[in-house]
Amino acid sequence: MISVDGLAVEFSGSTLFSNISFVINENDKIALMGKNGAGKSTMMKIIAGVKKPTKGYVRAPKDAVIAYLPQHLLTDDNCTVFEETAKAFGHVFEMRDEMDRLNHEMSSRTDYDSDEYMKLIEQVSELGEKYYALEDVNYDAEVEKTLLGLGFKREDFTRPTSEFSGGWRMRIELAKILLKEPDLILLDEPTNHIDIESVIWLENFLVNKAKAVMVISHDRAFIDNITNRTIEVTMGKIYDYKANYSHYLQLREERRVHQLKAYKEQQKTIADSKLFIERFKGTYSKTNQVNSVERMLEKMELIEVDEVDNSALKLRFPPSIRSGDYPVTVESLSKNYGDHVVFRDASMAIKRGEKVSFVGRNGEGKSTMIKAIMGEIEYEGKCTIGHNVKIGYFAQNEAALLDPELTVFQTVDEVAEGDVRTQLKTILGCFMFSGDDIDKKVSVLSGGERTRLAMVKLLLEPVNLLILDEPTNHLDLKSKDILKEALLNFDGTLILVSHDRDFLQGLSQKVFEFKDKRVLEHFETIDEFLARNRMESLKEVEKKG
Repeated sequence: MISVDGLAVEFSGSTLFSNISFVINENDKIALMGKNGAGKSTMMKIIAGVKKPTKGYVRAPKDAVIAYLPQHLLTDDNCTVFEETAKAFGHVFEMRDEMDRLNHEMSSRTDYDSDEYMKLIEQVSELGEKYYALEDVNYDAEVEKTLLGLGFKREDFTRPTSEFSGGWRMRIELAKILLKEPDLILLDEPTNHIDIESVIWLENFLVNKAKAVMVISHDRAFIDNITNRTIEVTMGKIYDYKANYSHYLQLREERRVHQLKAYKEQQKTIADSKLFIERFKGTYSKTNQVNSVERMLEKMELIEVDEVDNSALKLRFPPSIRSGDYPVTVESLSKNYGDHVVFRDASMAIKRGEKVSFVGRNGEGKSTMIKAIMGEIEYEGKCTIGHNVKIGYFAQNEAALLDPELTVFQTVDEVAEGDVRTQLKTILGCFMFSGDDIDKKVSVLSGGERTRLAMVKLLLEPVNLLILDEPTNHLDLKSKDILKEALLNFDGTLILVSHDRDFLQGLSQKVFEFKDKRVLEHFETIDEFLARNRMESLKEVEKKG
């Protein structure tokens, strides 16, 4: 059992949260929720021990192991995959090395009756008791077994981590966590940059193998599938629900209704009391009553209604001009980098107005195909862009490509043309940039703010072919809902790459699956494809088990 007692965090005189207390029990699967800036990541870092609170404590049993997976991976690029994963047993190797050092020192000394020698014996005895109590484990074999289970090949073990994509680096970090067998796993946005298959594996591991878990995520399906408890951080305090995310939303709405009712009743009582005081303040016969009402008002604890994040991403794509019947046609397209074949003989025809999804594991060629369509890379075969096609492209790293030295306003002012220039402040306001926000430099914006700003740039001129490569990374749940609604109403052609199942569902009528160096066309909705894909993946997991 891990207890959080009286946590408070203050920044420059303002309080992020105060007097936060709760207990994490074995097998709790907790979703840590709250609007952007509420302090979720800060609280998780405090529990992980990487950040200190202004006040309060986190208490855990002496031998408890807490494993933390941050939003941004800390993988060392100077290590191989095997070396980085073996760091999970770093504490064991340190104990072994220290035992060797102490035994060597004992064998080389002759002052057997000295106090120093007796202390050395005590050190060896104490450390040996801990070290030899550990199970007799072949650590190299455990690392190998775990990496193979997570989809790595033996030839990957000696490759440097720098050669791997974000999704595979995430698996390395998860392998380290798995090998530590922690009492509490802390995950901050674990599904960003990993493919659907990795998410399914992670869900299975957290539900069936992990002990206690606390997760911050904007992937609604993911947190619904793994959690049995929701802690909401709001207005500097917390609310604790024994429910998953969907059930929590219902309970939170019920809470607000009760709060609002109590708040209105209290405000009426306050108004009536003030009216009574004002009316009878100078009346001698009412002096005691007036004083009593005044004392009651002074002692009254005011009811607060929890804030609702009413800022909304009012996203509307401009009407698109009519393109040819087939905006994108691909025939016998092949791409390789040296000896590495990404895919071969890929063909696809995307009709005007179709909404299609590209799905598949990381590294199977989804983004490579988009780069071929955009004309950014060389390839073998044929890729034709249809008549009158105007492309809007949101790259996976689009937010990172923004100039950090420009302000929010300068970023959009630089690309805007014509009458729209007079409406830039209004447009930015719709994207939650208002007041002084428009004068902030891009360098100080959060990941979500940068993503929204990149979206504004994309929407400044009409397009009829929209290509979005992982557009929901760093967007909160509300922003994703509004973006999804806008895409459903978009009257052009859409190519969408995303690992977010909840976001994908209902959006596309056709799926192109990138797998085993091929591109497979499925005439089914993403819902049908994912249902089938999930079943197959779970069967594979059972076979491995």
